[in-house]
This record gives sequence, structure tokens and C-alpha cells, in this order.
Amino acid sequence: MAQNGRSEPELLVAARQGNLDAFERLVTLHERRIYGLALRIAGNREDAKDAMQEAFLRLHRRLGQIDSDAAIGPWLCAVVVNACRDIGRTRRRARLVAIEGGADSRPDPAAGPEQMAAAHERERHLQEALRRLPETERAALLLREMEGLSTRDVAGVLGSSETTVRSQISRARLRLRTLFAERFGGVR
Repeated sequence: MAQNGRSEPELLVAARQGNLDAFERLVTLHERRIYGLALRIAGNREDAKDAMQEAFLRLHRRLGQIDSDAAIGPWLCAVVVNACRDIGRTRRRARLVAIEGGADSRPDPAAGPEQMAAAHERERHLQEALRRLPETERAALLLREMEGLSTRDVAGVLGSSETTVRSQISRARLRLRTLFAERFGGVR
């Protein structure tokens, strides 16, 4: 269920009928996740905000074209990935950059200073390793592992086959494992 007891499909139908409150609730329902994905792909807050804004503008423009029985999350993910690519091209970036630390990667606050320092070092190394992945592998891995999309949804977002996505994710994991093994002497 979405906010105030209304499901996402109900909010979508209401938004199509011109209910701005329903559209705002849809935005609120997805903005944190979409911003997080944009930030991990774009690598900076300004570009992430621009990509998120573009995703919600496209949602508003295409309200009538979106199937109210389907979840809009994967569609928004596809739009934000493409918006990040467009922004990157505009700024002549050769590759997308990785995440700034996320809530899921924070060390246990009960850990001592040495454990926290080690966790911070692993997180920094992970960010660096993600930056070194090819764009398509990084996007596939982030959508699958960080956003929790199914392989089918990742394929739809990236315009690839499920087999290609599985291969990209497998290569990305192998490269990350290799980079971590070089740095830490094995995966922890």
C-alpha cells in the first residue's frame, strides 16, 4: 500500500485525473529510491537531482501511457538511468561514477574505532572499484543488488536481454572480487 492507504495504482489513476496530491504522493513514494540510484550512477548531488527531476517530469508527462497495474518503480529506474547517461554525455564524461556512502554500508555503531576504520576503508575501496567497472556492468550490478530489481526488470531498464544482464552482473562481481582480493588479500 502507498501512503494514506491508497495503493500505487489508485494514486496513478487519481494523478491521471488531475489530482496533484496523488501525483505528489507518487513522487514521495519513489523519490528517495530514485535519488539514491541517480546519486550512485551520476556520482554527485547536482546531477542526481537533475536526473531525478527529469524522471518525475517524464512520469508526469506520460501518466496516461503507464499501465496502472504495473509498478512504476522499474520504469522510473529506466528513466533515471537514461537521464544520468544523457547528463554524462552532455558533460563529456567517459564513464559514470560510483556511489557516495549509503545507509546500507555504514559500519555497526557498536564497533570499535579499528573496526569502523576498517569498514570505512572497505567502503572507500568498494566505491573506487565500482568506478573502475564498465558503465553497463556497474549499472546492471547496482540495479540488481542495490535497487533489488529482478533480472528481467534490469534487462528492461537497460534495454538488454536477461542473459546479457546475468553475464554483466557476473563479470562485475568477478572484477570486484579480483579488485578486493588485490587490495585486501581476499573478499571479506
